[in-house]
Formats: sequence, C-alpha cells, structure tokens
Amino acid sequence: MKIAVDAMGGDFAPQNVVAGAIDALRGDGKVSRLFLVGDKARLEAELRKGRVSDSRIEIVHATEIIEMNDPPVQAVRRKKDSSMARAIDLVKRGEANAVVSAGNTGALLTAAHLKLRTLEGVDRPGLACLIPAPENVFVLMDAGANLEPHPSNLVQYAVMGNLLSKQVLGYKSPRVAVFSIGTEEMKGNELTLEAHRLLKQTDLNFVGNIDGHDLFNNIADVIITDAFVGNAVLKACESTARVVSRWLKEEIKKNPLRILGAALAAGAFQSLKRKTDPDEYGGAVLLGINGICSKAHGASSPKAIKNASRVAAEFVEGQFNEHIVEEIRKVNDKFQQTSATQPQVEAAH
Repeated sequence: MKIAVDAMGGDFAPQNVVAGAIDALRGDGKVSRLFLVGDKARLEAELRKGRVSDSRIEIVHATEIIEMNDPPVQAVRRKKDSSMARAIDLVKRGEANAVVSAGNTGALLTAAHLKLRTLEGVDRPGLACLIPAPENVFVLMDAGANLEPHPSNLVQYAVMGNLLSKQVLGYKSPRVAVFSIGTEEMKGNELTLEAHRLLKQTDLNFVGNIDGHDLFNNIADVIITDAFVGNAVLKACESTARVVSRWLKEEIKKNPLRILGAALAAGAFQSLKRKTDPDEYGGAVLLGINGICSKAHGASSPKAIKNASRVAAEFVEGQFNEHIVEEIRKVNDKFQQTSATQPQVEAAH
C-alpha cells in the first residue's frame, strides 16, 4: 500500500500535514511507502524537526503550490509542477494507490477528475462526507463536486454512498434518502423527482425523501443531493456546531455555579466534543474516480491528516473502487431487465 500526500496543501502546511502523515504511517504497518510531495528542503526540515527517520518515506520534489484562493481550473492548468498535481500523478502512474490533500478543494476535484478519469459506469464523481448524528453517522453526497448533476448521477451517488456506509460505518442495510423540501413523494424539483423515481427501481434500501427537519433524526444513513445543496448543508452544520459551542461556553462562564456544574460534567462535554469533531472522521472522499482521493479540511490539524490518511488506506485495502464498478453494473443490469427504454445510471451527457 502506497500513499501520496500533498504536503504543501492546506492552511497549516507543511508542518501539520507532515506531522499527521507521519502519525498515520506509524499507526499502520500495512503502508509500504509514504510519498511526501512538495518543497524538498522544507519537507526535510520538518522531518528533522520531528526526528523522523523511516525508510518508507520518500520525498517527491515539487516547485509550485496551489494556494487556497487560486481559481481551480486555472491553477491546475498553469501549475503543473504543484505538489497537488505531482501527488495525483503518482496515482495516475500506478506508483501510489491513494492521494491525500488538505489543499484547494476545487483544484483537487478538477485535477483528480482530469488526470484519473472516472470509473467504469460512473459519469461524474461526487464528494462524500460523514456527518455525526445522535443515533447514527450518515453519509452526505454530493458535498461539493457536481453542481449540475443528472438524476442518474444521484443514483450513482446512492450506490457509492451505500457502499461507503456498509464498508466504513458497518451498516448492513443502509437507508438511502433523497434530500428535498419535504418528505412527500411529489415534492421537489425535476432533479429530485426523477432521482426518486429511479431509486425506487433499485435494490437499495430506499426510504424516500428527507428534509432538513429530519436530517439528524436517524431517518437515513445515506443522503443524496447535488453539490450546491450538499455543500450548503455541510457548512451550515459546521457553523451551527461552532455557534452552539460558543453559546454554551458563554453561558457557563456567567456564574460560579454553572462553572462548577460544567466541571462535574466535563466527561460528557469531552464525549460530545469527540463526536462532533470533524478531525475524527478524516474529511471527505471523492468517489467515482479511478483512484482513491481523500480530502482533508483546509485548516486540518495533524490528527485530521492522520485520519484522512487512515481512510485512504482503508479504501485501498477494502478494494473500494472495484466494488463500486461491480455495484454500478448490477444497478444498470437491473434497469435493463426492467425495461429496454429505462434510463441507465451511466448515460448522462
């Protein structure tokens, strides 16, 4: 197993990225090679600072960095020797099995799609993330890759999200839902209505529509939407969690009795913090491309990079992409058997 890390991507690169990648390497003996891609001098300095000496580490020099505010398409085209591009190239050439980056999301999605292409049967890739709820952890997809999907793309996302829920979260029969403005079957726009109709014909455990009121009520384990809505939902969830945390701290500090109560409930607060900590879940994964691509948050801590690397390694070990191709093929076969004129999952240009 060989992992390529964009060591210069993110707000706190290369220090946090290198530290997290090294932690992941130490915790996973199955990784035979860790490529740290970026400015060789800076990366060597980080390794010396951490007193790291491991024969599995290889530095791949790159002279350019795609900044967080760079226009994605232009950056990919112009900065061909960027750490992100070189890391993806390693996967393209078969020298690495997966790429991990905390860099510019748009650039990563663009470069991965252009360089690695999509898997057989997948029209457009989607970004999947894990969101914790009181009684379950659900997959939200698409969280930022495909702004104008075809209904058949949402079926593909449902298949891939279902597989992610099974393999990573351990749900035996994940409940799949379409995110809409109401739970009734007739509510939604053309995209969600047609996706709903198509999903009813699959063998997935499709439970219909879900709206914002039920997002955290353990109604579904896989929630499918387009990238515009998905990214808005993801950021709203993150923002809400931060605001509630800030309010709670402010209220607790208002008098000594509350402070004492908070001290007695410290264990509960720590448990809640772990459950809602995005660093625990390793960021998002770009599904549907011909390679494993793990996207960590731009402000990732070493812990987040470690878990993003862990997720990438798990996907490689579980042969996730091979299973995607197999499951997409089954759904297409199902549609063909149902009707010769039924739209297939893979035809959406």
